[in-house]
Amino acid sequence: MDIARPSNARAKMIRRIVMGGGAVLLVAGVTFGLSRLRPAAPTVDRGTVWSDEVKRGPMVREVRGLGTLVPQEIQWIPAQTDGRVMKRLLEPGAKVKPDSVILVLSNPQLLQEELDAEAQLKAAQADYENLKVQVNSDLLNQRSLTATVRSDYEQARIQNKVDQQLVSEGLKAKVEEEISGVKAAQLALRLKLEEDRTKNAEDSEKARLDAGESKVEQQRAMYQLRRSQVEALTVRAGIDGVLQSVPVEVGQSVVPGANLARVADPKRLKAEIKIAETQAKDIVIGQKASIDTRNGIVAGHVGRIDPSVVNGTVTVDVYMDEPFPPQSGARPDLSVDGTITLENLKDVLYVGRPVHGQSDSTISLFKLVDDGSEAVRVNVKLGRSSVNTVEILDGLKVGDKVILSDMSQWDNVDRVQLR
Repeated sequence: MDIARPSNARAKMIRRIVMGGGAVLLVAGVTFGLSRLRPAAPTVDRGTVWSDEVKRGPMVREVRGLGTLVPQEIQWIPAQTDGRVMKRLLEPGAKVKPDSVILVLSNPQLLQEELDAEAQLKAAQADYENLKVQVNSDLLNQRSLTATVRSDYEQARIQNKVDQQLVSEGLKAKVEEEISGVKAAQLALRLKLEEDRTKNAEDSEKARLDAGESKVEQQRAMYQLRRSQVEALTVRAGIDGVLQSVPVEVGQSVVPGANLARVADPKRLKAEIKIAETQAKDIVIGQKASIDTRNGIVAGHVGRIDPSVVNGTVTVDVYMDEPFPPQSGARPDLSVDGTITLENLKDVLYVGRPVHGQSDSTISLFKLVDDGSEAVRVNVKLGRSSVNTVEILDGLKVGDKVILSDMSQWDNVDRVQLR
């Protein structure tokens, strides 16, 4: 016989509610607990980062740039006239003296003009010599005439005195004495005129001779010009040094002003250093510098600063204070490294320069903690910077160690573990 069981649906429903509520409370508790936990820090390989310790003491501010060696004395030799290259006697790299012949040009028309100028000069000189003879002859004639008139005047004056004496003694008529007096007066006037003519003739002689001499000098200058142009057809080095380039070939026609050759003195070199425009603001003429040829370092000083900025850099000329050693391999166009000393800071807090650290800025760095097993992000205020170091104004103290290498891939975290 079947026995009916009592219904337990209500009990089951209550049990399910209790179990569901417990599960919800358990999940909420676990979630709350997890939210209170600190997230795990990412791990960074210690061998891939570069760190440095903050120090206090003197710091030398320097800027560095790449550049090349260039001669201090460069002479471009231009063509003075039209011409055609007939001979090329020396090639680049040859050592030259001032009278070393590099090229020989040809210009037949210029040779003819030189001959014409020489003939005109000789003709002007002959005309001048003839003018001097003629002027001297005219002046002598005028002086002779003046002397004759002076003689006649002296004779008339003496005769007039004699007539005056005879008239006073009653031995001669008064009218004769008056006639001789008139004659003497006329001769005196004529003598005055001839003396004036003589003076004018002397002045005229100087003016005519100066004009003739000026014409001669004009022709001489023209001849010397043509002569110098003909001599310039033989192209010479002009200075002691090394022939740098000869940008023309045999048979090539050249025009006045065209560059025929470049000569430089390889013993006197300077360095043209390219400095980033953001670092060039503190450079002044006279600051100490050093040039590294990769085979030796030579001391120098800043001699010139280019006023313009080209491609984000400023060109700074460094002049050497001592000769380059033979083993340095110094020669024009050699690539070099230049370092310029800006100032010596006496007592500052400093550290190695971070990869992305700029002067007078605030950046974030990872500071080593827990004996170097971890690093936490800190804000650091930077001051003046050098090539390899930077001044610390705030955020770090002596003895702190910070990571200087690129940590940009960890920008989203404030703590990393080092292993």
